[in-house]
Formats: sequence, C-alpha cells, structure tokens
Amino acid sequence: MHNEYILLMHEDAPDRVASNDPEQWARYLGGLRATGQFDGGSEIGAGERLRKGQPGEPAARAIGGFIRVRAATLEEARQFLAGNPVYEAGGTVELRELPKS
Repeated sequence: MHNEYILLMHEDAPDRVASNDPEQWARYLGGLRATGQFDGGSEIGAGERLRKGQPGEPAARAIGGFIRVRAATLEEARQFLAGNPVYEAGGTVELRELPKS
C-alpha cells in the first residue's frame, strides 16, 4: 500500500544556477518517472494570498515548485530527495504526506 507525498521546493538554494539547471531537472524527473511512483509536479508561478473581506496581496515566493510521489512510508519517500536539484544545491525541500481524507 502506498501513501501520497508532496515535495515542496523552496527558492532558497545557495547555488541558484544548479538548482535551476534544466539538464539536472531532466535527469531527476526521468529517474522519478522510471520508479513508477511519480504522480507529476510543476513550477509554481506568481499569485495572490486572499482573505475574505480584505484586499489581495502578492503570494510569498518561498516555494517555487512541487512534486507528487507515492511511497509506503515517509522514510521511503525520502529516497526521492536524492538527485533533486534544489536539495542537491543546498536548498530546502519539504516532504509532506497527503492525508487520505
């Protein structure tokens, strides 16, 4: 049985060139696809933070993208950090379980 997890890539890597390298991303995503446990992902663009009754404000740019994967446990899902360009460049990648609710 597999659970779903999301990897949230922050835009805080000290080596911005490496964390955004298209060739590294192509290799990494190709490896994820080969596992059969990759459920997609995307960069995250600009947007708004909204609250009822208040004017919108620009969304924080702390998170630059996400990836969805399947794994039996959180510990198993950690394997998907290896080769992630943001993680390898010293940046933050949050790993969160997506509850089945």
